[in-house]
Amino acid sequence: MELDSDDRELKAAGAELLDGGRFGLSIRGWEIESRKLPILNSSLLQQWEQKLQTSHFPEMIFGESSLVLKHVNSGIKIHFNAFDALLGWKQESLPPVEVPAAAQWKFRSKPDRQVILDYDYTFTTPYCGSESIETIDKPGRGACWEVCKEKIDMVALASKEPILFYDEVILYEDELADNGVSLS
Repeated sequence: MELDSDDRELKAAGAELLDGGRFGLSIRGWEIESRKLPILNSSLLQQWEQKLQTSHFPEMIFGESSLVLKHVNSGIKIHFNAFDALLGWKQESLPPVEVPAAAQWKFRSKPDRQVILDYDYTFTTPYCGSESIETIDKPGRGACWEVCKEKIDMVALASKEPILFYDEVILYEDELADNGVSLS
């Protein structure tokens, strides 16, 4: 069996693709996996409304989509998901975005009506990911945090290496209700 160039790069880096229909790779004790699933159904959306105590949401929420980085031996996970991102948006509680041109147009076209948005309809969030630790039944495995004096090796970060895994995981978007924003 002949390997294509991507397979050779994976093998040279000591990485392998995840099995079981999962999309991602395993490298140096880490599993990196992306999950892309459909938008939330109405019953799940109602649960999210109760948990987040709001009915204001982006038009499309991919509630089960995520990017997960998992250290296999310790069970430590760094993951990115829509619920935690929207929780960050809700807690940040930014004021609504004011667009001066839109306000002028609104006044000229319908001076008797005033639309007041009491939330940030851009759904801007300070979310930088979530962390969790899976329970591991094997002794000697688990998280052991230590203070270290080492710094990130910037030279190593700048080295040119092949990109072994890339995926775009959309957590939520609101392109249907763009609130006057034109993307071109």
